[in-house]
Amino acid sequence: MLKTPVVKVVNLQKIYGKRNEKKYMALKQIDFEMQKGEFVGIMGASGSGKTTLLNMLSTFDKPTAGSVKIAGDEVSSLKGNHLADFRAQKIGFIFQDFNLIESLTAAENIALPLSLQNCSASEIDKKVTKVTQILGISALLKKYPYELSGGQKQRVACARALVHNPAILFGDEPTGALDSKSAREMLKLLTKINIEHATSILMVTHDAFSASFCNRILFIKDGCIGRELIKENEQTRSAFYQEILDVLGTFEQ
Repeated sequence: MLKTPVVKVVNLQKIYGKRNEKKYMALKQIDFEMQKGEFVGIMGASGSGKTTLLNMLSTFDKPTAGSVKIAGDEVSSLKGNHLADFRAQKIGFIFQDFNLIESLTAAENIALPLSLQNCSASEIDKKVTKVTQILGISALLKKYPYELSGGQKQRVACARALVHNPAILFGDEPTGALDSKSAREMLKLLTKINIEHATSILMVTHDAFSASFCNRILFIKDGCIGRELIKENEQTRSAFYQEILDVLGTFEQ
């Protein structure tokens, strides 16, 4: 029996510009699949289309043409409550700038996706406890965002993205606002979640070091996937990092 890809994109296109205005094609016939448990990175120069692609996949924007399926569901046709329910149940998202609500404690921020699904208080407590233990932030639950470091904020944001056990975790430059030590810790944490819990992760990044933690890289240029790089089973992360740098040196010229 064939497994359903966690992400399946077919002939995806995105054109910006109103009628009678000059059109700009941000994405041109994008095709790719992502299987459950993969850790995939999307790389490309500014304006290449990587953020546009992430917005299509995470249902923040709709494509002009083509198909986007997440866990078997065609997401581009979802609207209103159906779209809201899908986001709440199937998608986790880590933002570069954390997007925590300052007036809520860490525990309350993490519980938000469950609260929106009207989960019981006991179920919320159980799931929040579980995810915070996995991420090592149980001691932070009563603190407010202003009391946390950048690395701690991003761990709380990660817990919020994972607490409802989504089909896929999206990251938009998730280490972009962190110092190098916190960034490394965050990337190691994502790797652990990916390996130990088979969490599917798709991350947009411009940083080769961050990308080296992925298993596969899609390089986007001018709205198209121009190259793909797969980490070999025996390949070290440092060797994969150097390979990414080599590709970037030729691909972005």
